[in-house]
Amino acid sequence: MSTTEQPVVVLVHGAFAESASWNRVIQRLRARGLPAVAVANPLRSLADDAAYVRDVINGIGRPVVLVGHSYGGMVISQAAAGNPAVRSLVYVAAFAPEPGESALLLSGKFEGSTLGGALVAYPVASGGNEFRIAEEKYHHQFCADLDAGEAALMAATQRPVTERALTDELSVNEAAWRTTPSWFVFGESDLNIPVAALRFMAERASSRGTREIAGASHAIASSQPDAVAAAILDAI
Repeated sequence: MSTTEQPVVVLVHGAFAESASWNRVIQRLRARGLPAVAVANPLRSLADDAAYVRDVINGIGRPVVLVGHSYGGMVISQAAAGNPAVRSLVYVAAFAPEPGESALLLSGKFEGSTLGGALVAYPVASGGNEFRIAEEKYHHQFCADLDAGEAALMAATQRPVTERALTDELSVNEAAWRTTPSWFVFGESDLNIPVAALRFMAERASSRGTREIAGASHAIASSQPDAVAAAILDAI
């Protein structure tokens, strides 16, 4: 694979979002002439979600910069492990786990998440439960720095996540961020993942560049697309 070939930016959303949550970031990347693809993350199980992202990367057939939001950070950490196509990683208000860690474990490692009280749970046919954020709580919980109209649309189009996906542990021998350069960007006012946890993971991963945005919510790709695009440009 040519090291001079321009990479494709592959964007992986997390729970309670969907691929169009990257629209404003994609607009900024394309304005700079950078190709980008937003993956529809299934949010079913970590192994299956990561396998699907690997399939997308294989289909692109070019080097990629892999970007994950929230639970999508779990997925990119697994999908990029041992994958020579992945040039760099960008964690956008995202989990950067070690083997044996789950999203649930990392979000509970530090105080500050109010997500549990905002969730609605119900059983799914494949077994276990899945979660969505209650529509009346979505604006405050997920995207307090966006206007109410946009928050209502995001609440209606959110993709629920299974309990299994949130409790699955990273199962590769070595997290991709151990060997692949990584960048981090997150909001100071994130209510889903405590900012202390985000800082801890960035430091542990020896982040090449960390942006902490004052007052920004968990939905940082929508509310602060310039900062997210800048982190991705650094990674390229």
